[in-house]
Amino acid sequence: MTYDRVKYLPTIKRIPDEIWDEIRMILPPEKPINTIGRPVVSFRKVLEGILYVLRTGCQCKMLPKEYGSGSTCHRRFQQWSLSEVFKKLWTRLLRIYDDLVGIQCNWQSLDSLSVKAPLGGEMTGPNPTDRGKLGTKRHVLTDGQGIPLSVVITAANVHDMKAAINTLDNIVIRRVSYNMWKTKQNLCLDKGYDFQEIKNGVIKKEYISHIRHRGEEQSLTKSCNHHNKRRRWVVERTNSWHNRFRKLLVRYEKKLENYFALVCLGYCIIIYRRIILG
Repeated sequence: MTYDRVKYLPTIKRIPDEIWDEIRMILPPEKPINTIGRPVVSFRKVLEGILYVLRTGCQCKMLPKEYGSGSTCHRRFQQWSLSEVFKKLWTRLLRIYDDLVGIQCNWQSLDSLSVKAPLGGEMTGPNPTDRGKLGTKRHVLTDGQGIPLSVVITAANVHDMKAAINTLDNIVIRRVSYNMWKTKQNLCLDKGYDFQEIKNGVIKKEYISHIRHRGEEQSLTKSCNHHNKRRRWVVERTNSWHNRFRKLLVRYEKKLENYFALVCLGYCIIIYRRIILG
């Protein structure tokens, strides 16, 4: 499948042909159209309904009729979530991005983002930065261009350093291929990871850590010049991209696998846009 590059890409409201060609290889066979019983809703229409839910944040039962039955869409979504369809699609698109653009593994960034979870559920807890309200936290690892490589979901009251090594262990594509490039892999972290335990764990993972220490920001500001390139901001930009999907801005899914599937689908859209935009 060829990807035509463009300079500007509007909001993706329908599943592009390139993504559909990849995901239909992961999905189980569809029922024939003339099957006896309820009318068959095509998998592509269901997937576009899930994308609509991801973009707008609405409930499945509030889906427009053009996407078929909301209950059918929700049932299919839960089936695909349990079989990790969206995680597999994320992995496939990452490999395509690596072939066409190239994953910049020499500079990686790790950070977390807390969102509200008013209905509770798995991996939710009191958010210390939001007056103790229920929330959940996404720990994200990106490459040098902000392409998501790994995500771990925890409760909002879990400290960043508790999930750092686990996030590095959950890269969805094999990191062995990175080592074959024989390039040094740098890891950018903020002050929340300034612990000796994290430093030792990062060294064991064969990373070169770059951790912002307390009080370092003021000294860097005085000695900063235009030759110093800031690299950690890309993960914050990725978190901003991710929160453009209203279903991820506030978590209403009680089941962890459902929320994780929506996160993976959001990453798929982000990677696809970066492939098209180059």
